[in-house]
Amino acid sequence: MGHQPQQEHLDADPRRRGALHDGEAAGTSLAAIGYHFRSTKALLNEALIEAMEDWGKEIERALTTEAPPGATPLQRFEAIWTQIIESYVRLRPLWAIQFELVAQMDRLPEVREAFANANRQARLGLAALFENLDPEADERRAMAVGAFYQALLGGLATQWLVDPDTAPTAQDLVEALRTIAAGQHAR
Repeated sequence: MGHQPQQEHLDADPRRRGALHDGEAAGTSLAAIGYHFRSTKALLNEALIEAMEDWGKEIERALTTEAPPGATPLQRFEAIWTQIIESYVRLRPLWAIQFELVAQMDRLPEVREAFANANRQARLGLAALFENLDPEADERRAMAVGAFYQALLGGLATQWLVDPDTAPTAQDLVEALRTIAAGQHAR
């Protein structure tokens, strides 16, 4: 699968297109789709898997962002989240299709299964990427930390999809963490 067919799948509404559209977009005949993927649903799933892998590489790139020498953990956090937020803009179609698929999980059990299977690995991977936690050393802790970052990624992506003009910045996230950690809240 090349990047062009993948982008076409991310930009199109999967409920409104058929095998002919999928084949034409990829420069492939219906027979070739049937032979290789068995169905257009399998083709879409494959495109989604590739897109998720690309997104994972984008997150890894963001996490390798160098903070200034001597940066505090909060400064490193801000540098990383600045990169992640920029990826929301670049990868908007990927996020949009993910939320579309989540909304249809009751009708697409194979998509629910794919997301559920990827969930555990995503949490462990996020804990390792963000905090260098070894899941073999403390799996429960890695799962908890990974779930936190997964919630933050998904929640922030939702806000950026709905209203990018008022979505939190990396600086806003740092300010929120400082407030929460200090136990300071409005009364």
